[in-house]
Amino acid sequence: MAKYQFLTLPASQRQTYTYLDADSPTFIQEKNALLAQGFEVEDDFIYAHTPAEAIEKYRSNFTYAAQEYAHANGIYAFFHLLLVIGKSLSRLNKSR
Repeated sequence: MAKYQFLTLPASQRQTYTYLDADSPTFIQEKNALLAQGFEVEDDFIYAHTPAEAIEKYRSNFTYAAQEYAHANGIYAFFHLLLVIGKSLSRLNKSR
């Protein structure tokens, strides 16, 4: 099963997106190029047999249920808070 990472433009409400095959030898370069264009990583990796299946899971917000389950764990919530703070600080540094 392949592993796909979806990236979306902020404020597009998951409508403007693209995806990358994480097993591709150029994955890191492609991801860095998309991040430089303003895309942000959306959710976690999606495992699927085909790109079409991955897109279907992404559109159904498949990872939302998994994230909500994980949010029930207090340790996860703490680390998620740290991640949100880190992203906010990163955005502040970019805007200067």
